[in-house]
Amino acid sequence: MNVKELFSLKNKVVLVSGGAGNYGKCIVEGLAEADGKVIIASRNLKNAEQVAENFRAKDLDVHALGLDQGDHQSVLNLKKTVLEKFGKLDVFINNAVSRPMKSYDDDIASFAESMQVNATGSVDITRELADLIVQNGGGSIINIGSMMGMFGPDLSNYEGTDMGIPPPDYFFHNAGLMNFTKYLAQVLAGKNVRVNCISPGGLFNNQPEAFLQNYCKKVPLKRMANQDDIKGLVVLLASEAGAYINGENILMDGGLNA
Repeated sequence: MNVKELFSLKNKVVLVSGGAGNYGKCIVEGLAEADGKVIIASRNLKNAEQVAENFRAKDLDVHALGLDQGDHQSVLNLKKTVLEKFGKLDVFINNAVSRPMKSYDDDIASFAESMQVNATGSVDITRELADLIVQNGGGSIINIGSMMGMFGPDLSNYEGTDMGIPPPDYFFHNAGLMNFTKYLAQVLAGKNVRVNCISPGGLFNNQPEAFLQNYCKKVPLKRMANQDDIKGLVVLLASEAGAYINGENILMDGGLNA
């Protein structure tokens, strides 16, 4: 098969949870540019519809649906709507995240709230949408994690800022997401479903100058990730170009942890 065909997502239906967020929009754009029919699923449906409309103005095939990942019925409603409106699902990008916990010593109730979305909800939506992918004859699931699921925090990055110590829930659920990836790759064996995880480093988002200097001087590429860096990797794992990549966690951090 020609390499352009291998990377093509033509006639593929792809759902990106949290697709209206910072990384989500990059992911949606890349998948749609590869000719996929992309669905943004977001708790803020109004915002997701605006994001989808902006992409459609660029002749990209992007749609929006509502999703509260912490609510099982909402997950079931999404599953039903995808089947009714689009007829199938080929690829699921598990990207939605909630960050109610703000610091190490935040109230423990905020940790439980985080886990309802980022742990329980993540497993819930992945199981339900994996069912659609299996029914369609197979496809790809891509979990979007973080390098912070692999390493402890480098607190020197926050020197000279008022950003504080990062909260523990983010590290906790991203570490679990990596092993859940391997678990699913085994559980779905024989069903033509590949499951992989991407663990990005920091995405530039106008962080304080002191943080940027502390962080970027440690990265061999001397910068944070930009809007395009994740697009090619997501398309690789979603397409036939990644047909023999399964059960992997790919660290995308510019060499920071090399």
